[in-house]
Amino acid sequence: MTRLRHTLLAMLLVALPPLAHAFDLQQLSEQLAKPTVIHGGFVQEKHLRALPQPLTSKGKFVLAKDFGLLWLLDTPLKQDYRITAAGIARREDDEDGGWQMIPNKSAGAEQNRLFLAVLQGDSSGLQRDFELQLSGDAQAWKLTLVPRSLMLAQVFKQINIDGGELVQRIELLETQGDSTLLKMLDSTAKQPLSDAERTDFAQ
Repeated sequence: MTRLRHTLLAMLLVALPPLAHAFDLQQLSEQLAKPTVIHGGFVQEKHLRALPQPLTSKGKFVLAKDFGLLWLLDTPLKQDYRITAAGIARREDDEDGGWQMIPNKSAGAEQNRLFLAVLQGDSSGLQRDFELQLSGDAQAWKLTLVPRSLMLAQVFKQINIDGGELVQRIELLETQGDSTLLKMLDSTAKQPLSDAERTDFAQ
């Protein structure tokens, strides 16, 4: 009987998927870092305690592994942002249409820096500032970020990120009760950078 138990146990162990192959942060980082360029649309909802309805903005984005992120607002106003390792720049409204660097110390700047780290799959960068908890698999995963540092904890209570092959949804819960929900729409990694996009990153 003991031998039969051992045989059955061995058969079960062979049949069960090995726990060592569970989806982990390293695999998620590699998955998100794989595309060279991602194009897509977004809807951003800013939920403020003082307002009954969220403030909604819509636009397009271009994420390029070797350059950074173009964040192109269409509504409620047209405004283009470029987020790179060098900082955040805004496209000027003049005829030249050049880019102007903006201060990096605002809450909005910190939020955009987080977006770039998340979309690029920079888990090592995120781990410096947050405790990371990952669940799910490569096709449907959820990543929860809880701030480590006091500075971030004063702004963010928690950040929830959902995705599959690419990031699909980012929710930022602030300590004061406000929140931001960002939905990534129609993301594709099959379209290369256009000449105009290359110029925007190069300026």
